[in-house]
Amino acid sequence: MYRMKTVIYSHAANKQLEALPLPAQDQITTALDTYAVSGRGDIKKLSDRVGYRLRVGAYRVIFSEDLTTVLAVYVGRRGTNTYSRN
Repeated sequence: MYRMKTVIYSHAANKQLEALPLPAQDQITTALDTYAVSGRGDIKKLSDRVGYRLRVGAYRVIFSEDLTTVLAVYVGRRGTNTYSRN
């Protein structure tokens, strides 16, 4: 059974999220909340560092997690520097 987790956005991730169009913000927050509650989503473990990525359409969320928390550290459009920035 999956245990519900708390979603926390880093300061940078929060600013990045707020800069996106409102429909994209809604999609991303819904996808992260769904993952935190059920563990479901388009998730892959990052191969070059610690953490995971959540794919939400053309957007990506880079995050880490522990037993109680999902910490979003990057939110943005998929691009050539998405995985190398953070």
